[in-house]
Amino acid sequence: MADGPRVDLHSHAGRCFLAGLPAGHPVVAGLGAASATDAVRAARAAGVTVLCLSAVADFAVLRPDPATGLRAVRDFRPGEAYADYQRQLAGIGEAVAAAGAEVATSAADLDRAARDGRIAVLLGCEGGDFLEGDLGRLEPARASGLTVLTLVHYRVSEIGDVQTEAPVHDGLSRLGRDVVAECNRLGIVIDCAHASFATTMAVLETSSQPVIISHGQLGYPGTSHPRLMTAPHAAAVAEAGGLVGAWPCGITSRSLADFGTEIIRLTEAAGPDHVALGTDLDGNYRPVLTSYDQLTDLARLLQDRGLPSAHIHQILGGNALTLLHSILP
Repeated sequence: MADGPRVDLHSHAGRCFLAGLPAGHPVVAGLGAASATDAVRAARAAGVTVLCLSAVADFAVLRPDPATGLRAVRDFRPGEAYADYQRQLAGIGEAVAAAGAEVATSAADLDRAARDGRIAVLLGCEGGDFLEGDLGRLEPARASGLTVLTLVHYRVSEIGDVQTEAPVHDGLSRLGRDVVAECNRLGIVIDCAHASFATTMAVLETSSQPVIISHGQLGYPGTSHPRLMTAPHAAAVAEAGGLVGAWPCGITSRSLADFGTEIIRLTEAAGPDHVALGTDLDGNYRPVLTSYDQLTDLARLLQDRGLPSAHIHQILGGNALTLLHSILP
């Protein structure tokens, strides 16, 4: 089960969103300093071949919330969202370089890293808040290395509606549609994690490329957590050629075995060709996967549950690599 690529479509490994914050910052004092360099090295040692490290665009305005997990508690100050995005992306880039890894921006970069036996790191951003309504910021963001954009996060932005707040755009806004089209043009992978079902459906109608839900999980009858999806939500993304990244969160799982069950449920809803892995590492809620070393245990667990080896290889990395090669120039 060790053969084949291992790809994480969504990670905050080493609390990478803290990169570049001063030691005296209150969040650093509470959570500890970012350790993204060590996290990248640990991921490579565990056999991860492609790792998407994601900044958090609305980080500065988020606070814990008992109902939704996180919630924006204030508006951004002018220029604050963009400045914090630049801080995070620069810090993540420096951490990746210090780990001796490569920030990949193309399919050729992924192939070269695999050929050289190195880990390829994709730069992502969770939320398009840093655009601050300016579509023109996407092209320089792509030029500086951004390859995965989660359109919305917890803050209600100008782009579209989120799962955890009341709708204000009836799905995707006009700006959101323009963002989708520009991402298609630039070769940026569109991520609909945190997007409402209406937003996701509008993205699917607008996008000329497949999209992902980088980290998501199905609900159960009687469950009401807003971050959970219905089977039709996952299936719609799959039917458009996209992927759903299985999310090892404590909402539906209490153990790695439970997470295996959730992966199997996703394969039944979306098909094994459309399921991937999105750990949300070091940013997850009550995670049942806290180290990439557990991927081997997860593979064995899925094998013991009767999932064919070919499907396990697809889920742990093959499906994601195929999609990335189709979108990244």
